[in-house]
This record gives sequence, structure tokens and C-alpha cells, in this order.
Amino acid sequence: MNVNERIADLRARMEKKGIDVYYIPNEDDHLSQEYTAEYFQCKSFISGFSGEAGCVIVTKDFAGLWTDGRYFTQAEHELEGTCVTLMRMRQEGVPDAIDFLVDNTPENGVLGFDGRVVSAAAALGLSRRIAFKKAKIETQYDLAGEVWGSERPAMPKEKLFILPKKYTGESAQERIARVREAMQARKADVMVLTALEDPCWMLNIRGNDIAHTPVAYAFAMVTMKKVSYYVNEEKLSAKVKEYLADNDVTVRPYEKLAADLGRLHGKRIWVSLNEMNADLYSHLKEDNTILNEASCVHLFRALKNSTEVKNLKNAHIKDGVAMVQFIHWVKENVSKDDMTEVSAQDYLYARRAEQKDYIEPSFGTICAYQENAAMMHYSASEENYADVHPRGVLLVDSGGTYKDGTTDITRTIALDELTETEKKYYTMVLKGHLALARAKFLYGTCGFNLDILARGPMWNMDIDYQCGTGHGVGHVLSVHEGPHGIRWGMPRKSEGERLEPGMIVTDEPGIYLPHEIGIRIENELLVVKGTKNFYGQFLEFENVTYCPYDLDAIDVKYLTDEEIDQINDYHAMVYEKLSGLLDESDREWLKKATGKIARS
Repeated sequence: MNVNERIADLRARMEKKGIDVYYIPNEDDHLSQEYTAEYFQCKSFISGFSGEAGCVIVTKDFAGLWTDGRYFTQAEHELEGTCVTLMRMRQEGVPDAIDFLVDNTPENGVLGFDGRVVSAAAALGLSRRIAFKKAKIETQYDLAGEVWGSERPAMPKEKLFILPKKYTGESAQERIARVREAMQARKADVMVLTALEDPCWMLNIRGNDIAHTPVAYAFAMVTMKKVSYYVNEEKLSAKVKEYLADNDVTVRPYEKLAADLGRLHGKRIWVSLNEMNADLYSHLKEDNTILNEASCVHLFRALKNSTEVKNLKNAHIKDGVAMVQFIHWVKENVSKDDMTEVSAQDYLYARRAEQKDYIEPSFGTICAYQENAAMMHYSASEENYADVHPRGVLLVDSGGTYKDGTTDITRTIALDELTETEKKYYTMVLKGHLALARAKFLYGTCGFNLDILARGPMWNMDIDYQCGTGHGVGHVLSVHEGPHGIRWGMPRKSEGERLEPGMIVTDEPGIYLPHEIGIRIENELLVVKGTKNFYGQFLEFENVTYCPYDLDAIDVKYLTDEEIDQINDYHAMVYEKLSGLLDESDREWLKKATGKIARS
């Protein structure tokens, strides 16, 4: 079936079930908001939009895809010729998706969705908001999955593996003890870990169920006496079974969590209703008390210990070697051979794969030439790619997951002499990037307080990038993690967490001119302590990404003396970190690429 036929089939099933409005989010049953197993990609199946963010809403006479500014251009292409309308989130005149659901549910009507992929908080909120219409929600039908039918991919059954203490700095027993200490402090009898990363972090286990993210589909429930791990037993090798038993972890079937929750009575249960799906929540008895807060593991994951910091720096050195080899190759070969976005990204994949303890890409590489780079989450494929020519720029946003850390880096590469305007754009992005990297701020500062530092040079040109400036990065987990981040606007709980020593955050401003050009520069920054004095504890950032900026793209006249010194100091560090690990040809290229700049 094509997209229009799928929508028609869905409407027929809605009518049969008496559902007036049907909601299809991007999440899985752990409410992961970005990468999910193919089994859960109903939004993409129904609409034809392959981006990792957004939702679909279908009524009797309307079908819409809501997505954010990172995906507008991509969605325009992928929805062309279908009955699905692109709803550009946060743009003037475009209603919020949840408001649309409420407004379009008729009197005495029914709003439907699969309760496994919508949070309990969202379901309760929707139920309250449509109650005045005497309408109700229906959560038991996965209608998009029914349309998909027998062609729907199966749930993954990839084997788990153990991440040893030499990489994590703590044993599973130590991490379980920390969770129980936090539970005691909050007087919680039970903690339910629903986010995919949380059980992995607590048990020092990783998986391969989702592309680019080394996690396993599993839940965990912790009491003061018992840890239950809900996972498909086919994923457990004899070694992992023995490891879990040695750590007093009881293995339970993945699907049994709902029933086990239903057996809890009179307990104080710590679980975030934003992270527990509506189906699981429906099994909890009313005599329990819900401590509706994000798990303590969220913050534990964000605060890297000294072992994790040491290891992630090592991962970035390896990653820097691969990036230098790649950029040198691009610049040397773009005018010699037939180069495409696909052949370029494949070369980078190969260079990373040569590094010790490499696991996989940390996300799908964005290798985008010229106008394709204006699509923030563009993806080249064997069926859809551009040739790369010796003019303009190539934007490459990529990363690797290694056993010792997770990397995320973007470099925009000048393929020949750039126009004066292109150099100006690149230099303004670099100015914003540098401003954030050299920030000093008092303890208590949150990411939304700092965003203007990076965004300011673009706003001064009446240009914006329609995404955040930075996100947290997990340790051998998700490349996009909270609770902290850097973005503008009113504080939100997910991005409004204060920055703490040990947190990693990306620094990635950009300029994206649709159908023309895209420029982004990204490093990872480690939050570290600075001066402590009468005013309090100051914090600052340490660069942990080691790869040169492109001197061929910089127009020095736009830089201050402070910025020139900052670039030169950073490049001196990059050369010191990487030069001894490169062959003579790459080392000579790096020496030139990190050469000092000055005013002419």
C-alpha cells in the first residue's frame, strides 16, 4: 500500500472501532523520543516521513504530520504527493498537536491511540481536557500496527553484553546501592525504571536493539530487597545470566512487568508518569502512592565520574584521528575522483571502525553537500544522494560509540575557495560556537541561560537555527541525553536542569538557508569547576572534541583578538593530542590545518 491507501485503511479501522481522532506518536513502549526499533516506527509507516521526530494525527477528513524545524525541508520532500499535510511545529498559525487533538475530538466522541506508546501523563491530561465534551480516550487499539499487518518487523532479540567496571568506574552492585540510597531519601518502596538507558546504566549492561544506541528493550523494578530485570530471555547469553545472578538480579519476562505492577499494594512507587506508558500505568492499583519524578538514574547518568571522563577523552582522541584522516582525504580527493555523499560517509565509517573498542556509529551520519546541508537531519542513501564537487561546502555531523565513550562532532568542510558570503556565514557560526565554549558561569546556571552566547551572532544577522544549541551525551548510551541541554526560550523541565561538573553538553550553532546551504560546527564540552570566591562557585567548559576547524572557511576580519587566540590555542591542543597517532601524510596535513592564524 502507498501512504494514501494506508491512511484510508486506518480510517476504515477507526470507523469500525468508533474512533473519531487517532494519534500516532514517534515513541516506543519506553517512550523513547528519537531512535526506536523498526517495530515501533508506525508514524513513519503511516505517513512516509522517515525523520526521527514528530507525530501523525488522523481524523475522518484530515491527516497531518507534526514535526520541528530540523525536518521541514525533508518532510516537504517525503510528503509530496500524499494526503498528509505538513504541520510545521512552533510556526505562526500552526496549532500544537495536543491542542489539535483536543479541539478536533467531537462532543461524545472518542480519541484513540496505542496506550503502550503514549505516556501516562499525556493520557491523563488528554482525558481531563476532553471530559467537558463528554468524550473519552481509547487506548487499547494499535490501529497503525494493524494496518502494517504481517509486514511489520518483529521486536528485536539482539544479545546483551556487559560493560566492565574499567569503563564505567562503578560495579553494578555499587550502582544499585546508589539507587537504593536515593529511594531511602525519598521514602520510596519501589522504583520502576522505564527509560531504556536506566537499567543499562544501573546494571552495566548494553544491548543492540536500536540502531546507533547500545541499549536493550528491558525494564527494571527495584525494592530494598530485590532487583527485577524484565527482558526477553533469548537476549541473555550464559555469561550474562551468570553475571545477573552474581549481582542478585532476578530475570523476569519482558511482558510480565504490567502484571507485577498490578500486584503492588500500599506502596510508595517512584516512577515518572512522563516516562511510564499509559498501558503500564493502568495496571497500578489506587491504594499505591505515586512519587511522580524522573528517576535518580537520569542525573546519575548525566554526571560522569572520573573514570568515565578519562575514558571518554580517550574515545574522542580516537575519534579525532578518524576525523582528521577523513577531512584530509576529502580535501585531497574531491577534485580527483568521483565523490558522493555516500562514498564520503562510507570512508568515515571505515576510519572509525579501525579504532580500538569501536562498537557502532552513535547516530546516522549526516553527510550533506551544499543545499542538502540545509536539511538539519538529512540522510544520504544509495537511492538518494548528491555528487560532491570541488566547490562549496560539505557538512558532516557524525559520531561513534566506543566501549570507552560516545562522540558527536560536526565539521563543515570547505571544498574550494568559498564566496565572501559563505565565509561570513561560517565565521559567524564559529563565533557563536567559540563564545559558548569560553563561557564562565555561576553554579545554578541552566542551559537556557547560556543559549544566547551561541545564537547571538546569527540573531544579529536576523537569522536563526530552529533547534537547540546543545544536548547532553550519554556514556556508551544515547548520544542525545538529558536532563540538561542548551536551548532558548522559557525554561522547560527537560532542558532546564542546572549544569553540574561532570556533565557533557554539545556546542553546535548553525546557519541553514533552505535550498541553498547549511553550516554547523559542533564540539562536546565537559562542565568543570572554575574559580570559587565571594560570589560563589564558577563553572566553565573544557573541550573534549579534538578536530580542527576549517581555516579555509574563516574570514579573520570578523574575529576578535580573543577569538583568534582561542582558535590558535584549541588548534595547538588538537595537534598535541593527535599528531603522534597519525601517519606522516596526515600529520603534515594536520600541522597546516592547525597553523596559527593572524590578521593580515
